[in-house]
Amino acid sequence: MVDSSTVHSKQPPFDDAVAALERAEVGEPRSLLGHQCIGGNWYIIAFKPGADKLEVVFSEKTCTALRYKNTALFYLPVEKDFKQYELVASYPHSQVRSRDAFSMPLGLSADDLFFFRQGEDQHAQRHFGAHPMSIDGIAGVRFSVWAPNAKAVSVFGDFNHWDKRQHPLTRLDDSGVWAIFVPNVEVGSRYKYHLVSAIGEVLEKADPYGFAAERPPATASIVVKQQHPVELSPVAYEQREKRNAIDAAISIYEVHLGSWRRKEGNEYLSYRDLAAELIPYVKDLGFTHIQVMPVCEFPFDGSWGYQCVGLFAPTARFGSPDDFAYFCEQCRAAGLGLLIDWVPGHFPSDPHGLARFDGTHLYEHADKRQGFHPDWNTYIYNYDRQEVRSFLVSNANYWLEQYAVDGLRVDAVASMLYLDYSRQSGQWLPNKYGGRENLGAIACLQQVNSVCYARNQGVMMVAEESTAWPGVTQSVDGGGLGFGYKWNMGWMNDSLKYMQLDPIYKKYHHHEMTFSLVYAFSENYVLPLSHDEVVHGKGSLVNKMPGDMWQKCANLRAYFGFMWAHPGKKLLFMGGEFAQVAEWNHDQSLDWHLLDFDNHKGVQLWVKALNTTYRNHRALFENDGNDQGFNWLDGNNSEHSIYSFTRISKDKNQNVIQIVNFTPTVHHEYRLGVPHAGVYQVLLNSDHAQFGGSDVHVVADESREIEAQKQPWHGQAHSIVLTIPPLASVYMLWEQDGE
Repeated sequence: MVDSSTVHSKQPPFDDAVAALERAEVGEPRSLLGHQCIGGNWYIIAFKPGADKLEVVFSEKTCTALRYKNTALFYLPVEKDFKQYELVASYPHSQVRSRDAFSMPLGLSADDLFFFRQGEDQHAQRHFGAHPMSIDGIAGVRFSVWAPNAKAVSVFGDFNHWDKRQHPLTRLDDSGVWAIFVPNVEVGSRYKYHLVSAIGEVLEKADPYGFAAERPPATASIVVKQQHPVELSPVAYEQREKRNAIDAAISIYEVHLGSWRRKEGNEYLSYRDLAAELIPYVKDLGFTHIQVMPVCEFPFDGSWGYQCVGLFAPTARFGSPDDFAYFCEQCRAAGLGLLIDWVPGHFPSDPHGLARFDGTHLYEHADKRQGFHPDWNTYIYNYDRQEVRSFLVSNANYWLEQYAVDGLRVDAVASMLYLDYSRQSGQWLPNKYGGRENLGAIACLQQVNSVCYARNQGVMMVAEESTAWPGVTQSVDGGGLGFGYKWNMGWMNDSLKYMQLDPIYKKYHHHEMTFSLVYAFSENYVLPLSHDEVVHGKGSLVNKMPGDMWQKCANLRAYFGFMWAHPGKKLLFMGGEFAQVAEWNHDQSLDWHLLDFDNHKGVQLWVKALNTTYRNHRALFENDGNDQGFNWLDGNNSEHSIYSFTRISKDKNQNVIQIVNFTPTVHHEYRLGVPHAGVYQVLLNSDHAQFGGSDVHVVADESREIEAQKQPWHGQAHSIVLTIPPLASVYMLWEQDGE
């Protein structure tokens, strides 16, 4: 209730407050706005730029507030104790009624942030960002942001006409966190944070914890009502664990969502379009997983998503968070694993992003020798800072819990591990022991993997780590980094170098294709032919191959055959499966018209046949991490550039033999040593006409079995005689008792 006796003829001294409000530099708004005691008198104080009149509505009556001088500050003398009130602001063409934001609880306390400040928060996004909720029966949105060195923070957006002055946030003790609950903010509202640094610098930032964002080049965050994290059924968890296991068949199709296929007018497919078109395509080709390049919001198309600014927001290029959730759901329904690229190694310098977030180097190291990537002109996270650690751990866990994706492929791990990565002497700082290892990054990766595996049954964490760092896929308890899988960059580099040689020179480089078996079982490997191999002037996979187009496609089929039989899980970037000729261009669709030509259609059919054979024969996958699952038959035939080996099932009752010929010469009456007596069946021959080959058969009738002869060869007790087709990969099957 209002007490008219408290109204004084002398106005309260608000000049300094008005000046600070006008500059959006109020650091402690709850000591100024709302229900305040000034000079022993109580007031309701509100700041409403543009308002002609302000009324305060109590349960008993409505009172008109007084305007302070000729400013946007309104005040109403009141008693010390009174019931809740609402404000009605009248503007020239509208009237807005709501609870006073500065009379509302924040819905967040310093105690809630204890684990965040300790670097142990696994769900920091529950405390930060824009959260629609009801407090005291009033619907609205709580905004909160970490900006410990800011002098003032405010939120502005559609709900306050983008006026940075109206909703200053309150600092929560010494946590460095600012928060406000704003009534009546609608889902779908765009917003940003306005920050004033300690030295008066004005910054406008997107929300680091924003769950949705405008489509670039616009940069605002968007209020969304988040769905509950996906809770899989016990059966679904079991299925996920089975398909991601070390002894599972894993064949990954890597996709850039923006350029896999385009609509007319070169428009993007949406997440829902991709669910309808991409998922059946990948399923039909026999891949077990889809891996998408980063889907978190990023400003520059040319970064392909590897320079993220909105780590909690699926990019708006393809739709809303609900649309992305639908895509994830459809992958699960199709039985496909879904991996997403995750980028904790660096972030861009875009002014609306994390760089110098509160006017200081908050997320990044201040020293460029630690905090800046010379290769990418991006900033490096300060992994030693506890709040940054909470941010990254929570984000990794968020994608796994919120969308129930199967796992994360962590980009550029080597750049995180080494303080001297891509730096010359004097350009980096050693760790406290004088070494080059980034101890903070190591601890952060170990924490990410420990949390993600502990909280998400059956997921897979994959490292793109390009060096010989030991124990990438060893457990954290055992001193490793704790990943489930590591990309085998050595195999990729050696094999692609070999494949580009003219066949007449291959014999001089024969063991570039055998060297990977020296270390193939030291980690749990994925064999990657990724997007990195078909950009920046490297050309497409098929154009790396020597010869005319027929020979190029034949070489590519033979190479894929070698890869699918080699120990390690498989990853192929989109377009490789049909021998895309042009180098990948993120601004346009793949060249799907190539499938009208037999050579390209044949490569696609070969990849499908490889995936089918791979998944149906356990010898090809269940012993990937064990040297008992592999044996050379002849790895030394450099003169003819022929490689032959056998893959062995765990129970040793199934062998798949792979023979690959990397020259265009046909070898008739070729004797091959085999490990067992009995019969051998031709499973695959990449030279078949259906795959675009010359149709040279391994035996006259490949539907018939070949009986092994008791004639020792290649160090084996038995052998078979067959024809080796040109530039071809052949798979043969032996099973105990014909099982």
